Amino acid sequence: MITNFLLDHSALVPVAILLVALVCAVLGRLFASRRRILWALAGVSLLPVLALTLVPTAHTIDGILCTVQFSVPTPGAVELLANVALFLPPVCFAALASRRPVTMLAAGSALSAVIETLQALVPAIGRACDTNDWLMNTIGAVLGALLAAGTAWLVDRRAQSGSSTGAISS
Repeated sequence: MITNFLLDHSALVPVAILLVALVCAVLGRLFASRRRILWALAGVSLLPVLALTLVPTAHTIDGILCTVQFSVPTPGAVELLANVALFLPPVCFAALASRRPVTMLAAGSALSAVIETLQALVPAIGRACDTNDWLMNTIGAVLGALLAAGTAWLVDRRAQSGSSTGAISS
């Protein structure tokens, strides 16, 4: 149902990615000092990743299938942009919780590679490996890591300006 809506309104997909990024930034800012909550948000945001990539479909695939292709996402490329949006939240929240955006970027890209490998090697789940999915997931992980780094920088900057203001007034 969501896919059909997005296919019918493909111009809304970039807007949806911006909204996802905005929600991640706001939640990251709100819970910047509460790492357990950030880890919980990272875990919850992994559920759609697992559901949309590893839950078996109604059809099966005969043999190992992996499409090797690399495309550039465009505003009308709903599936490509959806793959970007899929990995943005978990990487963003994990990077904020760990304060290690580069490590979480690498972990997000590696997780996507593992998912694509499982899709290729386990035909019973009815999903096909596609290098484009890995690339778009990795782009989403890059955006998530950059968003986390920017959010952490703003939080740290605000904390520093708050503490220096307090020191001047005393």
